[in-house]
Amino acid sequence: MIITLTEVSKGRHESALPRISAEYLSGRASLAVAETEQRPSVLGLIASGRMRPDSGEVRIDDTVNLGLLRARVALVDAPEVNDPSGEVTVFAVVAEELMFAGHPSGPLATKNALVDLGVKEWRNWTIGTVPAIVRIRLLTELAIMRDDVEGLVITAPDRHGGDPADWWGRANELARRGYAVLVIAGVASAAALGITAEAGTIFHGERTERLELERSGPEAIAAGETAGEAITVGETSAETSAADSPADDEPTADDPEARS
Repeated sequence: MIITLTEVSKGRHESALPRISAEYLSGRASLAVAETEQRPSVLGLIASGRMRPDSGEVRIDDTVNLGLLRARVALVDAPEVNDPSGEVTVFAVVAEELMFAGHPSGPLATKNALVDLGVKEWRNWTIGTVPAIVRIRLLTELAIMRDDVEGLVITAPDRHGGDPADWWGRANELARRGYAVLVIAGVASAAALGITAEAGTIFHGERTERLELERSGPEAIAAGETAGEAITVGETSAETSAADSPADDEPTADDPEARS
């Protein structure tokens, strides 16, 4: 699967998202650099088929089909769109996502899932207080429990703190399991990963040839490979800049198509 964004932008005078071109595909993790509070979510919504760009187009396997794109790509933890409330417990987050994925979500099923996902010790913690990498691992594993999901757009993981190498390593681990992964983060995080970048720049990790998707398992979070990933910098896909004026149509969590 390959998703291609061609000259997409959003907002009056491209204020919500300056024009950008990018692609992400099965078996590879890609990093898109986006600055300001709103732009990572706008780019995430467009890249996952949940918002139409004002210019340009988004294709999945060379076809413009936003419905198919929404079904195949999960939007993960987008600020003010589908990020879980910081006061909700890990137990409640897991139960809700099990329900959305069509799995049993009662108390016993949720307890079993917590064990399988390696987060039993965090079950009574609020999601806003767990370590950043635990949050990212958990939300990505829950996202790929949905049968049709073959790709993930992970939005602004750097806002939770922690070492960027952790979530970049997680993205590459998911890519090795066959998923198409796009991470959207800021310039400072790219610099921490050894990447010199400006907003609107796209970099790609190494692509794996192992394209058979691997779903969640007991070791998925507790023993996930995260730190110390080698970073392979690819070609720059786009470089853009624009004023940081307010957007005309800011995405909200009330949008029914925003849920991953």
